[in-house]
Amino acid sequence: MTTPAWPRLPRLETAVARTLLLGWVLARVADAEGTPVRAYNLTWKSTNFKTILEWEPKPIDYVYTVQISSALGDWKSVCFSLTVTECDLTSEIAQDVRQTYLAKVLSLLPNNTGFVEDAHYRNSPEFTPYLETKLGQPKIESFKQVGTKLNVTIHDTQTSVRSNGTFLSLRDIFGKNLNYILYYWKASTTGKKTAMTNTNEFLIDVEKGQDYCFLVQAVIPSRKVNKKSPESITVCTRQEKGVFREMLFIVGPVILVIIIVIILSLFLHKCRKAKARQSGKENSPLNIV
Repeated sequence: MTTPAWPRLPRLETAVARTLLLGWVLARVADAEGTPVRAYNLTWKSTNFKTILEWEPKPIDYVYTVQISSALGDWKSVCFSLTVTECDLTSEIAQDVRQTYLAKVLSLLPNNTGFVEDAHYRNSPEFTPYLETKLGQPKIESFKQVGTKLNVTIHDTQTSVRSNGTFLSLRDIFGKNLNYILYYWKASTTGKKTAMTNTNEFLIDVEKGQDYCFLVQAVIPSRKVNKKSPESITVCTRQEKGVFREMLFIVGPVILVIIIVIILSLFLHKCRKAKARQSGKENSPLNIV
């Protein structure tokens, strides 16, 4: 009886098997050294032009390098060998906030200083700071109510953008495109009124002797996204305190004079009584023992 021969594997199947085996070996070697994982969820976080790129995941046994490019420029590496998942790109976008930027996050082994293949980097969405940076919460610098006029001044927020060595404010960058909305109401009611200005100052008509509360919000009407800032902290006028101070200045001296008169009267009254007692002792007859 002859022993049946095992069928031969075709050459193609043998080649595939060898490739799979080689891939398995290389994968095990990569696991031993740490395998770079391509970044994902690349997100721009920007407020008042302070701009940070964030992504995932946390690196394990590998590092990230970030590159940035404008539509008119070449790729530039700005954050090297990161073990965190963010990169501050403020200084790069601040050079021209009207440009559109694209960033790239590369995943590298710690000893790899060169470029990697497509599978090991991810591009961010495009980002135009002038159109997309969020407006921070505005601050009320000062306010004053005199009679029927309420004056409110908004603090001109400084940014990280420079021109000729000087930091620019939001007003410097946006000009008349930056508006403020004032929401104001009588302190005793909830009905709100609004006013808008393309400067940093409001002067509105109010009722004399009434307390008012108000807050402000920055807005860029021409934008499609991130039009409005968060609302500022609410502040209120205090008319009664002003009236009290005026009354105190008028009535205070009168009250002080009255108090002094009362004290002097009591003092003189006690002095008279003391003299009377002393005089009575001197005039009384001596007792004979």
